[in-house]
Amino acid sequence: MRVPLSLMALLAALISTAPAAAEGGPAWDACVGLTSTPDQRVKACSSVIDTKSESGRRLAGAYCNRGHGLTEKRELDAALSDLDEAVRLAPDYACPYNNRGRVYSFKRDYDRAIADYDQAIKLDPSLGLVYNNRGESRFNKGDLDGALADFDAAIKRDPNYAMAYGNRGLVSYRKHDMAHAIADYTMRIKLAPDLLAYIDRGNVYRDSEQLDRAAADYGEAIRLAPTDARGWRNRGMIRLFQGDNKGGLSDYDKALQYDPSDVFSWNNRGQARLRLGDKQGAIADFRKALELKPGLSSAQESLRKLGAL
Repeated sequence: MRVPLSLMALLAALISTAPAAAEGGPAWDACVGLTSTPDQRVKACSSVIDTKSESGRRLAGAYCNRGHGLTEKRELDAALSDLDEAVRLAPDYACPYNNRGRVYSFKRDYDRAIADYDQAIKLDPSLGLVYNNRGESRFNKGDLDGALADFDAAIKRDPNYAMAYGNRGLVSYRKHDMAHAIADYTMRIKLAPDLLAYIDRGNVYRDSEQLDRAAADYGEAIRLAPTDARGWRNRGMIRLFQGDNKGGLSDYDKALQYDPSDVFSWNNRGQARLRLGDKQGAIADFRKALELKPGLSSAQESLRKLGAL
């Protein structure tokens, strides 16, 4: 059985805080506004850039923010071009270095990402989100100790930084330091309770053989996001571990309702059906698992034992 770890939290973006001026107008306000959507940001910053209504550091801010919007839209090459221009216009400005680092990270060019984060930190060492982002790139390079140090630094600068607690918790989990992982995920839940926070802590409880607590966390994930399959399939596996085959079957029914493409939910529901004496239902589920993932050894072995392969 498999329960995938949730992904690392998304990288944090830095919105330009270029100096205020007497004038700016609606386009400038939307370009730098914290609540603007990526599409709104790109449109507004394009207006600022195309009309040449700003110059200097504020123009660099417009390029930095349009680069942010383009990154969120995953138009990475266009974002990179904007952020290069922002760096050219204001080489002493942390915003474009951080946001360009994000682009390189999305491109999995972690060395260049780290170099940009280094420069952003040199220019403004107070920015906790840049440490968080550098930690994410170091984590993806396999440098767990470096990542841990960066997440520590991010939290030191912002003790309420939920994303950094979640990321530090993941590093501790990978280092098999379950106590610290649970502590960090608990803080993340306190600050920003969401589906992934509960699934992450549930995974640590699961691997620490604290199955009741794992089931409770997956239950909270279900409560917060009842149409997301992840809470259902994670709790379903715990129920099978605990011998609650009817409960596991019910959870996998829900998981497959919301994500019929998950091969492991089909395989695990087949196990639940088999334990409940539904041989034909189990065979159908194992065959569906093999249809989705030919060569899945657990499904093949189950079908072989049932004389159906």
